[in-house]
Formats: sequence, C-alpha cells, structure tokens
Amino acid sequence: MIGGGFGVYKLIDAGADAAFPEATHKLVVEKSLLDGEFTLAEDMSDSKGKEIEDTPDVSVRDGKAVVAQYGSEENGVLVLSGMYGRLSSASFIRGKIMEGAAEADGAKLVVPAKEFKPAGYGITVECQVVQSTEMGMTANTPMCAWGDGNTAAMIAVIRPDDLGKEPGSLDLAKAAEETAKIRSEIRKPLG
Repeated sequence: MIGGGFGVYKLIDAGADAAFPEATHKLVVEKSLLDGEFTLAEDMSDSKGKEIEDTPDVSVRDGKAVVAQYGSEENGVLVLSGMYGRLSSASFIRGKIMEGAAEADGAKLVVPAKEFKPAGYGITVECQVVQSTEMGMTANTPMCAWGDGNTAAMIAVIRPDDLGKEPGSLDLAKAAEETAKIRSEIRKPLG
C-alpha cells in the first residue's frame, strides 16, 4: 500500500509540475535602463531578493529574485523588483505583485490597476498609482508589473516632475510602455 500511495503521489506531483512552463528566460540587473536614463545605484538581489526567494509561493518553481534601484541625473528613481523561474500563471503573479505593492507599509492605492498592451511588445502590463507619505511629503507613484511563463516584475519610475501631480493625471499608458521597454532590456534567454 505504501508503494501504491507513493506512485499516486508521484503521478499527482508530475501532473502539477506540468502546469509550470519550461524555463527559457531570466532577468538580469543591467548597469543602465531606459536607454541610459537610469543607472544602477544598488543591486539588492543578494539581500532583499533572498527574502523574496525564501517566501513560499506555490505558483513559482525554481524562483530567483532580482531587486535593484537606479537613479537618474535629474534625481529620478527607478525601482525593479522581479523574479524568474517557472511561473504557473502570468496574470495571477502580475496581480499578486500589484496587490503587494498596494499593501506595503504606509502605501495606499489611489488609482486602481488597469491593463495595457504596449504596441510591439506582445505582453500585458498592469499599472496603478500608489500613494505614500514620508517625512510629511506625499508621493504618488505609478507602479507597473508584467508576468509571463518565466519572468515577472514590478517597476516603479519616479521622476521629480511627477511628484506634485494628482494621482489621476499620471500617464499610466506611458508607464506601461516604459515597463515593457525595461522588460526587453532585462529579460534574457537562459544559457
């Protein structure tokens, strides 16, 4: 009976494994993004990325995280937080990323997530605006995420010109397009 149970378990596990696509791509922390507008300030993949990897997630197999912060000459900031591996559901992962960003300490969702399909990229990008207050200053930050069978990430691009804007006036279609471009810059074939 033990052998039969083990055989059934292995069959169920093999079936569950079929829900995860073959790994073909990874994410890399590049030295610059968005055609050089942002340059790498700090790669936190070994610290914050490890925390993400150590958090159990049944929708990810063989997951590796990348976390980095970039800066621009105009005092802009770009935050990248992503994962690659074998992801069972692109839309589920994308939704979880957006939910997590909206529920972070001190954050408040002020413009709900909307889906975009930036021309020429063949992916769906979801974007929202999250408001946070630090040291008496309120910032409205557009955050976008994508998910595919191998990669998923959240991108936040903060430019000084956008800080004083009303949440609804931030251009989420542009944020989605920039996110798709960043994806094309950091998503690389394995091997």
